[in-house]
This record gives sequence, structure tokens and C-alpha cells, in this order.
Amino acid sequence: MSKPIAAWLWPAAVVLAVASGLLLFDAEWKILAAALAAHTLLSVWVAGLRRRHAAPFGPASQVTLVRAGLVAVLAVALMQPEWFRAHAWLMAALALSVLILDGVDGWLARRRAETSTFGARFDMEVDAALIAVLCLALAITGKAGFWVLAIGLMRYAFVGAAWIWSWLDAPLPPSFRRKLVCVWQVAALLVCLTPLVGAATTTPILGSALVLLAASFAIDVAWLQRRAADSQSQKETS
Repeated sequence: MSKPIAAWLWPAAVVLAVASGLLLFDAEWKILAAALAAHTLLSVWVAGLRRRHAAPFGPASQVTLVRAGLVAVLAVALMQPEWFRAHAWLMAALALSVLILDGVDGWLARRRAETSTFGARFDMEVDAALIAVLCLALAITGKAGFWVLAIGLMRYAFVGAAWIWSWLDAPLPPSFRRKLVCVWQVAALLVCLTPLVGAATTTPILGSALVLLAASFAIDVAWLQRRAADSQSQKETS
């Protein structure tokens, strides 16, 4: 087996093993089939994205592909909401694994000097997908109202707005505040997914995550707007 093929197959093997393992917890075969189909589509999308960026598909990106596959397993498990609810601890552990591997792929990229635009984009999309799936899980299983989807959709709304207002597409400076808010929203979603937190308690926890996320986006939008205005002023005076 050639190395390039092996680089794509071992993440698929991990996803296959995890999805197959759900069958031991009385999951239906359609979850396994849907998970594999979703992972195949993800791999095709990632391959196209990698070619456009002319980036290598090293160990860091392979771990990110595993993360993407596990998010796909979480998503398709929602095809059985009652089963998902009955195995909330298992689903929370799977989501936690995705979060832990987020640190692994970043560490590998830095250690092997494989950081790239492709890798950063891929990693960010998987993070956003995880948050969206966790929000959907809480809504479908009745742990929170469908308003919780605002947490998962806010980033996509921002990306969509950038198609209309191009100044929103400018790069943002690194921000500890942004990282802290991201950690809190994922932690809040994970905690609320477990049986430890009842439906009544999820509202203040997730509400705080939504408020902090909205405030963080507002700060970034204001910064981008000032940057665009300053840039326009410089062009007019030059």
C-alpha cells in the first residue's frame, strides 16, 4: 500500500471502528452506513480543498480527518434521537474525544512545521461542525429549545455576511478572548449533553454561552468595520 493511500485509509479505519462500536449499544445499521457515507463525502471535500491550496496531507491533517469523521458519527447518530438520549454519556465521550484530538492535530502541525492555510481552514471547519452538531443534539433530544441552534449557526451567519460585506472577510488578529469564549461554549454544550444537567438547568448555561459568543462576534465586527473605514480614509487622502 502506498503511503498517500495509507494516509487516507487509516482515518477511515478509525471512523469505521467507532461507528461499528455503536452497534454494540443497539444502534441501527443505518447509523454505520450513514457515518461511512458522510466520511467518504468529507474525504472527497478535503482532497479537493487540499489540492486547491497545494498543501501536504500530513499527520496533523490526518488527525483532523479523524475528528471530522467522529463529528459525522455524532451527527448521524441523531437519526435515532431516543437512542442518542439513552446513550448521552457515550455521545458526550465521543464529543470529548473530538475536542481532545483538536489539541493533538495542532501540536503535530507545529512540531512537524506543517502549519498551512489549508490545515487551519480544515481545523476551523471541524470545530464549527462539532459545535453545530452539539447544538442540534441538545435541541433534538429536548435538552434545550431550538434557540440553541443560534450558537452553532452564528459562525456560518458571519461567513455568509462576508459574501455581502467583503470587509468582514479580512483577517482578524489573534485573540485570547475569542479562544476563551470558544472553550466556554464547547464546555457548556458538552456538560449540558450529559445526564448531569437537566433541561431546566441548560437554559442559563447555554444562554451565557450564547450571550458571550454574540458579544465576541460584535467586538470582532466592530474592529473589522473600523479597519475598513481607516483603509478607505487612507485611500481617499493618498
